[in-house]
Amino acid sequence: MEDDASRLSITIRDHGPGIPEGQRERVFSPFVRLEPSRSRNTGGSGLGLGIARHIARALGGDISLDNHPEGGLRVRVTLPRMQDITGL
Repeated sequence: MEDDASRLSITIRDHGPGIPEGQRERVFSPFVRLEPSRSRNTGGSGLGLGIARHIARALGGDISLDNHPEGGLRVRVTLPRMQDITGL
């Protein structure tokens, strides 16, 4: 977690294979699943990351992805502090 006067950032890391750089933005598109074994029968619809990013951006923040140098994916959620959010 990183914290400053105007923003709060939370970074989550897994220890899987990561996501190739050319595919990272694609996972925010509706119904996209990079894992070929995933299907509607195994759960999920490929909407979660896109919805989460839409909400974060509507609040003045963002969600970004990168691969950790030692392996695994890092997801960073950055949001403005509550006093900085307008329209709520």
